[in-house]
Amino acid sequence: MTQALTLQVNGAVATITLTQPEIRNAFSDEVIAEITEAFRTAGERPDVRAIVLAAEGPAFCAGANLNWMRRMADYTREENIQDAGLLAEMLRVIYECPKPTIARVQGDVYAGGMGLVACCDIAVSADHVHYCLSETKIGLIPATISPYVIRAMGARASHRYFLTAERFPAAEALRIGFVHEVAPADELDARVDGILKNLLSASPNAVRAAKRLVQDVAEREIDAALIRQTVEGIADIRASEEGREGVQSFLAKRKPSWLPG
Repeated sequence: MTQALTLQVNGAVATITLTQPEIRNAFSDEVIAEITEAFRTAGERPDVRAIVLAAEGPAFCAGANLNWMRRMADYTREENIQDAGLLAEMLRVIYECPKPTIARVQGDVYAGGMGLVACCDIAVSADHVHYCLSETKIGLIPATISPYVIRAMGARASHRYFLTAERFPAAEALRIGFVHEVAPADELDARVDGILKNLLSASPNAVRAAKRLVQDVAEREIDAALIRQTVEGIADIRASEEGREGVQSFLAKRKPSWLPG
């Protein structure tokens, strides 16, 4: 176990907190397994009626960690498919969790971390936070997280931020609908508590059914075919010439070959 998170239950609220601020709460395959298990556990507990996803430190989640990226740089296409499938399963478990979920975003969010926020039903952000779909900067695409991120921010905003990989502030995340509320850092907990109060005052069965209703009705179903498509999409580009060059140049802290020297 990496001890990358804690799961605490206080009354009817479970809080899953990412606890590796020294690496900006970045993913590895081990961390993905822990997050998946934590959401399964909290989602199945009868005493839990809502789940908060939080993090420690200056970043909420910076995507893949460097050691994991180093391993991925040498993966075959089949290994990439298996690897991306674990990330896809984590995202599915969060998105389909039977309990309402809130992302409490206290710090910056990059790449795969955007998927964590997008998979939660509600997102509340500190006003100093920046967001970034950074994948194209290193020759990749945000394929596995795309079904959830596009649902959260819409296709029009996704066209811009998927392609440019530019950072954007919390105010822009609010404007495009990626987050529901933005607050000063010292008011973040109060805003989350206000949402929890409303969730806990509603019928548990109705909340669960309402969540399922949105997922059933909104746009295309995230089914096995779509997940497979996104898994293959990231595997193909990871194994491509530019994908390998982008990751290797990032790890070596040099410019990728497509940038002028």
